[in-house]
Amino acid sequence: MSLPYPLRQLPSLDPLKGFVAAARHLSFTRAAEELCLSQSAVSRQVQTLEAQLGVALFQRSTRALHLTPEGERLFRCASDVLDRLGAAVADLAASRRRPKVTVSASIGVAALWLVPRLSAFQVRYPEVGVRVSADNRNVDLEAEDVDVALRYTTPGAAPAGSRRLFGERLAPVASPAVAAALPDGPRLSAANLPHLTLLAFEDGRDHPWLRWDGWQGELGGAPSAARGLLQFNHYDQCLYAAQAGQGVALGRLPLIADALADGRLQALLPPRPTPGERGFYLLRGRHSQRPEVDAFADWLVGQGSGAEAGMTE
Repeated sequence: MSLPYPLRQLPSLDPLKGFVAAARHLSFTRAAEELCLSQSAVSRQVQTLEAQLGVALFQRSTRALHLTPEGERLFRCASDVLDRLGAAVADLAASRRRPKVTVSASIGVAALWLVPRLSAFQVRYPEVGVRVSADNRNVDLEAEDVDVALRYTTPGAAPAGSRRLFGERLAPVASPAVAAALPDGPRLSAANLPHLTLLAFEDGRDHPWLRWDGWQGELGGAPSAARGLLQFNHYDQCLYAAQAGQGVALGRLPLIADALADGRLQALLPPRPTPGERGFYLLRGRHSQRPEVDAFADWLVGQGSGAEAGMTE
């Protein structure tokens, strides 16, 4: 394994910049104008570089400046390196100036509902960057520098100062192909259950209403009567499997409204509410009193109102 070239043996940046500018223009005068230096200063920079390298980089005459073969080789490499260095520095400076909002949401909510909508926010507010922090725990907004968080809870347990985004209703969902192949029609029934694979979300402790055991009455029989069972530890995986035709999942309707609207999924039973009228709420950090956070929070509330309206249609 070859070791990297020792940094201490590389030429200084200023002589290298003077050389690249002179090589680009083939003129010390024009290089000096680009670098806001005197012509003699650029000439000294090039001479310093030639002395460090022990080679001539230019052929000089009274009327023209030409690169030597060694100068051509160095120019090709150094010009590319300095261009990429300049682009990186510009990007870093721009990112430091660009206002940014950090939003926290559970992995499933981020994947199914939040991320697909962010392009609409970027169109409306192209100057504001958004950082998504997907995590299934309730993060500490102040300690982890999070501006806004989406929390799933009951109205009575919603954090003080939070704003309601939308409620929730549930229904079993499957791809149109799976629904069309059921012998008793596109719905859950005792007759259809042996022909179905149930897609289960492994979160029975915190979300027991998302377990198939609680839907035995609607299924027309015990979940064990189903043809098969696939279990997932993330809710979005469960829904992506349903869209891929692998079985039937318990759909959280506001999170999958787009998939229902465009036909990727269809409901197999009428929806029912979650216990305690649970819903999604927007919580802001105390440190997040900035115009870009105001804009993002108001935009999210507007998106939530659309999801709420979609559940009643």
